[in-house]
Amino acid sequence: MKIILTHEVSGLGAAGEVVDVKDGYARNYLIPRKFAIRWTKGGEQDVAQIRRARKIHEIQTIEQANQIKGQLEGVKVRLAVRSGDAGRLFGSVTPADIASAIKASGGPEVDKRRIELTAPIKTLGAYETSVRLHPEVAAKVTLEVVAA
Repeated sequence: MKIILTHEVSGLGAAGEVVDVKDGYARNYLIPRKFAIRWTKGGEQDVAQIRRARKIHEIQTIEQANQIKGQLEGVKVRLAVRSGDAGRLFGSVTPADIASAIKASGGPEVDKRRIELTAPIKTLGAYETSVRLHPEVAAKVTLEVVAA
């Protein structure tokens, strides 16, 4: 099935690209989560609009991405969350929580969709997350989750 990506999907492509995927993957995952729309001839006009919007929000050059990477790796990020006695969190830490903690710690503003978590964060402690700034540049951010 041909689809038009509306958001960047890791391993598949960037927003505005037309890709061919298996029907079930498109119907059950990409389209319900608004990561993609079905491809139509009229949808080609949507592609141009999505690409224009992406260019505004996208980090333009590798040099700019490396500069932001330096800023991110120099920031100590602490996130205070509610937790139980054993150190387990009430819920889990989301990429949006991490993005706001980076901003509160004096770091640059990061899009929550660019933060990659390898596993859900459900306990207190130190974690390392990756922020994909550019297709060729990723920054490692050390996150310390503490009790509120």
